[in-house]
Amino acid sequence: MNEANGYYDPITYQVTQQEEGWTVKAVLDRKLKLSKRMRVRLKTVENGITLNGEACYLSKPVRAGDVVAIRMEQETSDDILPQDIPLHILYEDEQLLVVSKPAGLIVHPTSGHYLNTLANGVVYYWQAKGEKYRFRPIHRLDQDTSGVLAIAKNAYAHQMVSEQLKKGTVDKLYHAIVFGCPDPAEGTVNAPIDRNPENPHERIVIECGAHAITHYSTERVFIDAALVKVRLETGRTHQIRVHMKYIGHSIIGDQFYGIARPNESREERHQWIGRQALHASLLAFDHPISGERLVLEAPLPQDMSELITRLEQLDETER
Repeated sequence: MNEANGYYDPITYQVTQQEEGWTVKAVLDRKLKLSKRMRVRLKTVENGITLNGEACYLSKPVRAGDVVAIRMEQETSDDILPQDIPLHILYEDEQLLVVSKPAGLIVHPTSGHYLNTLANGVVYYWQAKGEKYRFRPIHRLDQDTSGVLAIAKNAYAHQMVSEQLKKGTVDKLYHAIVFGCPDPAEGTVNAPIDRNPENPHERIVIECGAHAITHYSTERVFIDAALVKVRLETGRTHQIRVHMKYIGHSIIGDQFYGIARPNESREERHQWIGRQALHASLLAFDHPISGERLVLEAPLPQDMSELITRLEQLDETER
């Protein structure tokens, strides 16, 4: 990263023979996939958009071999206090930082909760390396959900991956340990989700809600429990937790969306893990610059592995 003069390294595209005669705007739109909002923003930046290193009109035609470039000003998250929090980094380059978030860690500071978040740790990490970025999570994980989380280092990278999320080309796989054994063993939950009118903090399946689709498949079966793999087609708040409850297989340890009247054995299992047994195990998307498919994985954390061990031991005892 070249931080000279308060700018990041430019992002470039070299015009091909097939694109000769296009305008600079066409290259920005079709090849760099620049949003209208970002294009307008870059026009206010000195040399934010250049052709062969020089400022240009967007209507200017290009020739084969020309280089269209954009450059962005450095940004920082001055409203986030740096805090030394250990990070488990899965991948990092000049565009992205991908971490494995532990359970119990909130992603972003909220009103009255300014410290002990992932954002505090990431800002500290960047400052310690002498780097300047703004904290831009591409997606979110609940406080008590662990696993893969991607952070963009600039507005362009954030836009490019966010567009993939909207198009449904990002693969998001989770593992959950649920009560009961789903029947059928694999299937799709297509049920709209919205806030509970009686409790704004809770989401429920409701006819007038937002479109929500969850695919699941059972990987292991225990006595009155199962390890399931879940793939999200949409990304509604608390979607997996709400959908699994909806089909009668709430996640073990989920005190908010858990079973309403657990029997004694289920109540005991709720205490075997200190949070919902839900883990974002895989995130895959196209790199915002190279287009290469990135596949980032995080193994099951210790508390979920220990829960599986206890369920295995219970199986052996009750056989």
